[in-house]
Amino acid sequence: MPLASFRAGDFAVPDLLARKLATGTTVSVVLPARDEEATVGGIVRALRTDLMDRVPLVDELVVIDSFSTDGTARRAAEAGATVVPCSRVLPQLPAVPGKGEALWRSLFATTGDLLVFLDADLADAGPHFVTGLLGPLLMAGRAFSKGYYRRPLITEHGVSPDGGGRVTELVARPLLNLYWPPLSAFAQPLAGEYAARRDLLRQLPFPTGYGVEIALLIDLLDRVGIAAMAQVDLGRRTHRHQSTAALGAMAAEVLGTALRRLDLEPAGRTLRQFRRHGGAVLDHATPVPLVERPPAATVAAWPAGGSIGGLVGGSAGPAAGLLDGDRS
Repeated sequence: MPLASFRAGDFAVPDLLARKLATGTTVSVVLPARDEEATVGGIVRALRTDLMDRVPLVDELVVIDSFSTDGTARRAAEAGATVVPCSRVLPQLPAVPGKGEALWRSLFATTGDLLVFLDADLADAGPHFVTGLLGPLLMAGRAFSKGYYRRPLITEHGVSPDGGGRVTELVARPLLNLYWPPLSAFAQPLAGEYAARRDLLRQLPFPTGYGVEIALLIDLLDRVGIAAMAQVDLGRRTHRHQSTAALGAMAAEVLGTALRRLDLEPAGRTLRQFRRHGGAVLDHATPVPLVERPPAATVAAWPAGGSIGGLVGGSAGPAAGLLDGDRS
């Protein structure tokens, strides 16, 4: 069966709300954020206004703050989000910086049956990102949906309309085509906008860094198959872009994560990069973190259905098997 594809406009808010209420389903929206004060407030405000205040489609709107040093937490809270510092979720296990770490810990800081993940650096995200991603889950019986979009690359020389996604085109797409052909149908396999059922996400390991997106795709294919997955055209996605050196480190994480799923354990944990400074070429070593957290369902830390309030102020039991489940 081919991958199902939808458009955000295929799903109307009244239909989604009716289906949600009829099935008793709850929805959590999660934004992992680190130093995103310029954009996080606008995203939160739009989602809060349209999908919580006007209609009760979203039950929780949570920003997981991953060691921000700017005003991210304040801006998000002022706009109406519940802000949870990453380090205060499972405090007995020291948190590490990383997008995947924040996503994994969000499973313990939210309660919704469906989770929608959105990046916090988007300049043009709107409520249609959430409704589009929820559509295949609520209306079409899918277990997972991932966004795709036009992704312009903005540089000092102008705008390349489809120039974004360099790690996708040079690393992720070749890997998926060669080793996991059904996943080659995803237009944006590394997109940070996706939705899934909580009970499914709790069964999966989470790389703590940039390998989380490709890991989830591969592991979901193995667990539920392509028929349970979908992609949704969200229109346009504009955000800041990384330097080539930073993209190299990101690519190393993506590659290392995929290799593990081919039972090939990476031998190294650093990436040697060469940068010119004046007349010299400097040899620079960048760490490649390849830590993976175990499935949340295996972690005995918080009572089932525990709330954010319980997380912030409550006590936790032992995280059974947590450290043994890490890959480092």
